[in-house]
Amino acid sequence: MKKILFNVLALVLVISVNAQRNDEEEKGLGFRQENLFLGGSLSLGFGTSSGYSSGNKFIIGANPEIGYTLADWVDAGLVFNVIYSTYRFTEANIRYRQTAFNLGAGTFIRIYPISNFFIQAQPEYNTIKYTEKNLDQSGVPVISQKVNATSFLVGVGYGQRVVGRFNFFTVIMMDLARDRNSPYRNYYNEAIPVIRSGFNWYLHPSKKKR
Repeated sequence: MKKILFNVLALVLVISVNAQRNDEEEKGLGFRQENLFLGGSLSLGFGTSSGYSSGNKFIIGANPEIGYTLADWVDAGLVFNVIYSTYRFTEANIRYRQTAFNLGAGTFIRIYPISNFFIQAQPEYNTIKYTEKNLDQSGVPVISQKVNATSFLVGVGYGQRVVGRFNFFTVIMMDLARDRNSPYRNYYNEAIPVIRSGFNWYLHPSKKKR
């Protein structure tokens, strides 16, 4: 997993450098304040599992981010996670409820192959506190544990984006990594679809429409 994250980060860096270099060559400019944006999104995730342990998982969270438009077709930046999830499942005819709260951070890159539609890649590292409770047997102690997990979210999205002004977007992603502790996977380590919708605004709005 560390190798995957390293390769992704290296790819992001190469694309970012090349995109910025091309943009500078076209416009004769370096860092542009109007390309810096701040914002975030809300997350929703849901999934079910069946078999020996059947259940339903629900995820909700907030994801502040800061980024930079490297070129008209690519954005990159940092994202932070505050996520709460619940997982109700049945095992050996006994019902359990597992809740989790996690904090994390990662990087993202959004590539716009065509106007308004984008592909997003987002490696993350999260610290999660799990609490599990037996709902059918009284007197059973609550189990708590704290774990760390890596994830690699990849997905496609749609946005109303005006570089230098604002960006409203919605994206659906899946965790391609296989860390069992990932907040985006269920009991059987199956990826759960995650939907994020948010808004970014540029810190120094451009007066020119691009």
